[in-house]
Parts: sequence; C-alpha cells; structure tokens
Amino acid sequence: MTGITDLGTLLRDMRPDLRPGDYVYCSVPAQETGWWSLEPIGFFREDEGLTLIVEKTAADKAGLAYGPVMRCITLTVHSALEAVGLTAAVAVALTRHGISANVVAAYHHDHIFVPAKDAERALAALAEAAPVLT
Repeated sequence: MTGITDLGTLLRDMRPDLRPGDYVYCSVPAQETGWWSLEPIGFFREDEGLTLIVEKTAADKAGLAYGPVMRCITLTVHSALEAVGLTAAVAVALTRHGISANVVAAYHHDHIFVPAKDAERALAALAEAAPVLT
C-alpha cells in the first residue's frame, strides 16, 4: 500500500489517536548492550550515543535518566515519507496552543510526542485544526 502525499487528504484523514502509556527519551552509550530488552518504540543513533524512546516504567526499572514525560499521538492516516507539509501543519496547530511536539515519522504513520500534561489538549487542537488546515 502506497502512502498518501496529498496534504489536504492527509489533514482531512489524519485521525489522531492518543496511545496509552507514558513515554520518555533516554540516551545510552552506543556500545552499551541490552537496551533492546527495554523494548523501545523508537531509537536513533547519534554521535553522542543511542536515543531511545521507551515506556517510562521501563526507563524507571532500568534506572535510566530522562527528560519530560511524554504521550504519543499517532496520526492514523498512512502518510508517505515524501509527503510535504504534514509535519509543519501539525506543528503550527500545536504551536497555536503552546504545546511542544516531537515528531517521529515511521513507514506508515507519523507519531507526535507531546508533554503528558498537554496530551488531551493536543488531541483536541489537532481535531480542531484538521478542517481549518485543509
């Protein structure tokens, strides 16, 4: 199945879904082993080490340091990796409400990590903005 590139269609059909659970970003040395047992939902290799996105409970159990506690909103529309404007539109909608966003694009969907305290407001802001942005 091919992802959607048309911005109007993406915004109209994005159907934001708030995933259960709290997530955190952690950093571990690149040479460290065993991090896979934390079952990260995302990771990225940087020069400074591996950035892991894991459930807060897993980070706590492993004794890892982390920053803010986040929630994950998945845009359930199948967005193409080469689609133009979706990330910008989401960022604008959330910025209007003073909500920070960390977007992770995966093969099928975009996932927006927002501060846990703002998750419900973010979901409402995205739902409110979808018809306005199309």
